[in-house]
Amino acid sequence: MRDRLILLPGWGMGLGPLQPLAAALQGLDEHLHVHIEPLPAPGSSDLNAWLDALDASVPQDCWLGGWSLGGMLAAELAARRGDRCCGLLTLASNPCFVARAEWPNAMPAQTFDAFLAGCSANPQSTLKRFSLLCAQGAVEDPRSLSRLLSAGAPEVSADALRHGLELLAQLDIRAALQTYAGPQLHLYAGHDALVPAEVAGDVLTLLPDVEVGLIEAASHAFPLEDPHELAAAIQAFLHESPDD
Repeated sequence: MRDRLILLPGWGMGLGPLQPLAAALQGLDEHLHVHIEPLPAPGSSDLNAWLDALDASVPQDCWLGGWSLGGMLAAELAARRGDRCCGLLTLASNPCFVARAEWPNAMPAQTFDAFLAGCSANPQSTLKRFSLLCAQGAVEDPRSLSRLLSAGAPEVSADALRHGLELLAQLDIRAALQTYAGPQLHLYAGHDALVPAEVAGDVLTLLPDVEVGLIEAASHAFPLEDPHELAAAIQAFLHESPDD
């Protein structure tokens, strides 16, 4: 199903931030079927439980992609499926969201721990703060972009939000990216307040044979902020990949 692209959303924000991108992609190619798959809620932060749920719900032999946490999960699913995945694309997905000694360009562990504690104490306040961080760095009216993110966020249980953050903290997709042999595209935002722009260079060092791009004047919420530029880059990748 090389005409089918499945996109996975980021933590806490639901499907809304990816809908303009899906529409832009389908506007560029009427033969491309784009579906946004909700993140699962397996009741724990166990990666295999999340992947099992996605493997059961996402069609085989399609392109896999995602934004932030969704891109990290797409990478793990692509590595699991191997040649049963047409290709992988990620949007503002840091291979390690939380910094570690050998991957410093990421959120400091102390900052993340405070975020996780805030999620347990007051999930709605934490989601609002997260939406502000997603929109920080947007070229035009980041507060309006943040309000748009918040308004579209679905009702999710506090436990499900916490499990997602706990998963985000433990994920390290570097091995998955190196294992997956299909075509890959990784796009980052130059003004991202959650994933440092330097990650683009780090990923290219890790994976010198894949496509890595940086949208200079954009925030973490660039699928919503600038869907048409992203769609053009993604369409070029899909059509330039082997066996298209």
